[in-house]
Amino acid sequence: MTISLEEVYETSSMFLHDNLDIRTVTLGINLKGCIDSDFQKFRNKVYKKIFLNGRKLIAEAKKVEVKYGVPIVNKRISVTPISLIMETHCTKQKYLQMALTLDRAAKDSGIDFIGGFGAFVQKGMTESDAVLVEALPEVLSRTDRICSFINAGSNVSGLNLDAVNLIAEMLKKTSKKTKNGIGCAKFVVFVNAPEDNPFMAGAFHGIGEPDFSLNIGISGPGVVRSVIEKNKDCDLTGLSELVKRTVFKITRAGELVGRELAENINVPFGVTDISLAPTTRPGDSVAKTIEAFGIERIGAHGSTLALALLIDAVKKGGAMASSSVGGLSGTFIPISEDLGMIEAVQKGALSLDKLEAFTAVCSVGLDMFAVPGSTSAETIAAIIGDELSIGIMNNKTTAVRIIPVNGKKPGQLVEFGGLLGTAPVMKVSKFSSAKFMRRGGRMPAPITSMRN
Repeated sequence: MTISLEEVYETSSMFLHDNLDIRTVTLGINLKGCIDSDFQKFRNKVYKKIFLNGRKLIAEAKKVEVKYGVPIVNKRISVTPISLIMETHCTKQKYLQMALTLDRAAKDSGIDFIGGFGAFVQKGMTESDAVLVEALPEVLSRTDRICSFINAGSNVSGLNLDAVNLIAEMLKKTSKKTKNGIGCAKFVVFVNAPEDNPFMAGAFHGIGEPDFSLNIGISGPGVVRSVIEKNKDCDLTGLSELVKRTVFKITRAGELVGRELAENINVPFGVTDISLAPTTRPGDSVAKTIEAFGIERIGAHGSTLALALLIDAVKKGGAMASSSVGGLSGTFIPISEDLGMIEAVQKGALSLDKLEAFTAVCSVGLDMFAVPGSTSAETIAAIIGDELSIGIMNNKTTAVRIIPVNGKKPGQLVEFGGLLGTAPVMKVSKFSSAKFMRRGGRMPAPITSMRN
């Protein structure tokens, strides 16, 4: 494909003026080969594998950044879901020791976050899965870089409500153990979790992956917003075309960096995740991108339509640019990490109900939102269940990252710091679903699952 000089300058301008960056490069590592009946030897093998490969990733990523002048914001590692390799060592204390080993390996090698401390429980929980959930409050409160996930359902298995109820109790305990409930920000509950997601907190190295793979997550809400603002008179058809072309260029730039980095560290290139991921930087907001369509404030009527158009154009542009689009590849709409979302909640334009409605048309789900610490475990479970059922019925990935904050009431602000930003505490329904959630069991898979 011939690339014009004008296109080179245009892409350079995206990095210089519109906050385009490589949000993350995530090295997936298979840890199954580290399993040993001697737990100390097991931990030593895990540490060595994480440390050596993490250090190599950091060194080569810096070289690529300098070569192309492209910022790579986060360097991360994802590992085999921990519950799968801890079957013969599944005690709460050993789970904590393994978490501390992973955390130390990540810290010593310079890795920002390490994901995969999780399990798949969509049809039921093994002893190892149950012990993992029990250990998470201690794990998330005593580590800095560990991120955890639970996949609680899928469109072919239904939704494990027993697991959701346990997760809600775990989140309440984790909140009490960490300042402002920050431990809960490192945990996400999924349905239809993808095996090649480079983004935290849900990244893990899937069982269908090779020993190593490098997945890349790009970001460009500021770039897309700039294009929309420059074309105020364009109709929706034309606007969709402009967004597609823009995302095509973003994807090509990101994949160039990802493939070269993978080659330099001698691992297979996995996928380019084309999700628009906001940050707390001014201009780097999905909410402001939606408002650029002509919506006064995200959450107003018409916002869902605008979001649907945006994500469809993003997916089409990415798919046209690469045959390796994967991961989540959608639009993140976290509250705390997006200044526009924060403003919308504070102005009363955006409620938890409207946020849930958004997730019917976009990934990834209800992300990084705070609720009062007094919210009951049953209500937290119900919020999670509502969102995950959307993913199951629509055959899509959805997730929840909810943060109950002790001592906080609706409207108050909670400071998380760094990329995690600031969250306005959101109001939840005063009416109870406790009796319903206590029924437990498993929501059966929808009829659409019968495709074989």
